[in-house]
Amino acid sequence: MMFDAVIVGAGLAGATAARLLAESGKRVLVVEKHRHVAGHCHDYANEYGITIHTYGPHIFHTNDAGVWDFLNRFTEFRFYQHRVLSYAEGRFFPFPINADTINQVFNVSIGVDEVAGFLERQVAASAFEDPPANFRDAVVSQVGERLYGLFFENYSRKQWERDPGLLSADLAKRIPVRASRDDRYFSDRYQGIPSRGYTRMVESILCHPGISVMLGADWFELREGLEAELTVFTGELDRFFDFEEGKLEYRSLDLVLKTFDEERHQAAAVVNYPNDYGWTRVTEYKAFLGESSPRTTLCFEYPRSEGEPYYIVPTAENAARRAAYMERAAALEASGRYVFAGRLAECAYFNMDQVVRSTMDKIARHGVN
Repeated sequence: MMFDAVIVGAGLAGATAARLLAESGKRVLVVEKHRHVAGHCHDYANEYGITIHTYGPHIFHTNDAGVWDFLNRFTEFRFYQHRVLSYAEGRFFPFPINADTINQVFNVSIGVDEVAGFLERQVAASAFEDPPANFRDAVVSQVGERLYGLFFENYSRKQWERDPGLLSADLAKRIPVRASRDDRYFSDRYQGIPSRGYTRMVESILCHPGISVMLGADWFELREGLEAELTVFTGELDRFFDFEEGKLEYRSLDLVLKTFDEERHQAAAVVNYPNDYGWTRVTEYKAFLGESSPRTTLCFEYPRSEGEPYYIVPTAENAARRAAYMERAAALEASGRYVFAGRLAECAYFNMDQVVRSTMDKIARHGVN
C-alpha cells in the first residue's frame, strides 16, 4: 500500500501530525521503534490500579486555547493543579519560590507586596555577571545567592552532572518566581491530566481510517522502502543526519518505582530533593488522577548520562551542534518533503503543549489546517 505521508515516531508530535494529515485526506503510516504509542508521555495501570507514567511525570498545562481544544477532542481532562515541595535543610518548602517560601527560608513575615523589594535586596547583596553569562548568574540575578544555593545549585549538578556555571543562561527561563502566595507550579489557564491517561489519549488521536501504525519498527532500517510525498520526523535529529555535525549530548533518567503499604506517602504529588540523596525528585503517581488504593507507588528519578534521551544538555557545544543540524533541517523543510517536529527533532526544551503547537503550525504550512 502506498502512503502519502510517513510519520517517524508515535509520540505527541507524531500523533498530532498523523491526525491532521489524515483528516485532510492523506494516507498516513506511523512508524514507531517502541512497542507502544505515546512516546515519553506513555502511561499504564500497574497491579495496584495506579496509573504510572513510564518515562516520568507529565502534567499538561497551556494558555493555548487551540491546543487545548484539539486535545479535548480525544480525551477528557481531570482538572489537576500541580503543586511541588522542595526538601532542603530538613524541611519542606513550597516551590516555586513565592512569598511563603521566602518567609520560611529567611524566618521573616513579609506580605506579597514586599516580595519584589525583598528579592531585589537579596540580588543586590549577591555576586554575578550582568548580563548573565550562565545558568548560575541567571538564577542569582533573579533571587540572590541564598535561594540559588538552597534550591538550584546542587539540583542542577545532579540533573546535568556539570557545574551550573557551564550551563546556558536560557535554562533559567523555565524557573518561575512569584510575588504572591500562589503555590501552584504552573499558572496556565488550562491544566490537567487526561482522565483515561496519556496512552489512551494518543491512541484516540491515532484512531482514524487514514492512519496505519507500525510498532517495534526502526524507520532507519526501513526508510529505503518507505518513500512518501512527506516525511515527518520526530526522532533524534543528529541520528537523522548520521551524526555528521557531531553527536548531541542528552541526559537520561533511571526511574525506580517503589510501592508502599500506605494510602499516601508524601504531602505533594512531587517533592524535589536538591541537596540530599542521589535522586532529584520523587513522584507519587496516584495523586494525579486521584486514584484510590490502599497502596501507593512512588517514582525516584536518578539522572544518567546514558539511556533513553530525555533532555538535551544546555551547553555552548551542544548549542553550536544544534544550530548546524537545524540549518540542515530547515533546508529539507523548505523542499516541502520533510517536517521536523517535537522535542528531539527540534532539539528544544518543549512542554507538551508546545510540542502540539509547533507540530500544528508546521503541518499547516503544508496547507493542512
